[in-house]
Amino acid sequence: MRFRALLPLLMALTIFAAPDLARAQVAVAVSIRVAPPPLPVYAQPPLPGPGYIWTPGYWAYGPAGYYWVPGTWVLPPAVGLLWTPGYWGWSDGLYVWHAGYWGPRVGFYGGVDYGFGYIGVGYVGGYWAHGVFTYNRAVNNFGHVHITHVYNKTVVNNVHVTRVSFNGGPGGLAARPTAAEEAAAHDHHAPPNAPQIQHEHAASTNRAAWASVNHGRPSVAATSRVGQFHGQGVVAARPVSEHAAPHPGPAPHGPQPNAHPQGHPESRGEAHGPGPDHGGPGPDHGGQPGEDHHG
Repeated sequence: MRFRALLPLLMALTIFAAPDLARAQVAVAVSIRVAPPPLPVYAQPPLPGPGYIWTPGYWAYGPAGYYWVPGTWVLPPAVGLLWTPGYWGWSDGLYVWHAGYWGPRVGFYGGVDYGFGYIGVGYVGGYWAHGVFTYNRAVNNFGHVHITHVYNKTVVNNVHVTRVSFNGGPGGLAARPTAAEEAAAHDHHAPPNAPQIQHEHAASTNRAAWASVNHGRPSVAATSRVGQFHGQGVVAARPVSEHAAPHPGPAPHGPQPNAHPQGHPESRGEAHGPGPDHGGPGPDHGGQPGEDHHG
């Protein structure tokens, strides 16, 4: 096994000693010979407040092997930025981690279907308009939070949904970057912010998050608030065979059919909505709020 990484403890000490380093382009390279486990199945916890963007869970790697970093809602580091999830890719006989980042548009993330708007290509969970993030209520769980900037775009999956968590290699996904994703790779990117880094570190120290312990079904699969692994808003993974899931909660309060910016009407499955420049919904793909997704 080949493993190259900064020790999680050293990373945590660095974050607390100099928070500004969280804004630096710090890369942690990990390459190993063992494929990551399949993505767990879970329901999305409720949105904690307006302006938060969903960041899906993923398998990270540490001294004890793979561990699950729960999906969570995160405040972006700046207005207009979207999250491109990290992914595992096959290269020269090794699985290499490509870290996620913030940018003006969503780039390539290996074709991994993380769910909740991250369908393998782009993001259909929302978009920025006039400095405000507008949510697709078809794929987001608002809970009891008052959200006024919403639209409804049903996402219908016309392809085989897979829980495979890596790109390339034996059994891996065969997706390749589109022209738009290749262009997005040249945008100015911001690394995961300090709360996200602390969130991953906390997961690495939680024995229940280790794949060797949870066997692919972490007890904390997702959480409403970054770094919160106990109490309200924490969601456990479900058995893969279990398809039913509770309703995500009440619809957002306030106006809905007329809450869309001009040019973004409420749809009923049609391919409407903002185009790639907004990072908004593209072609219909799959998922409904409250359904189990893998993250």
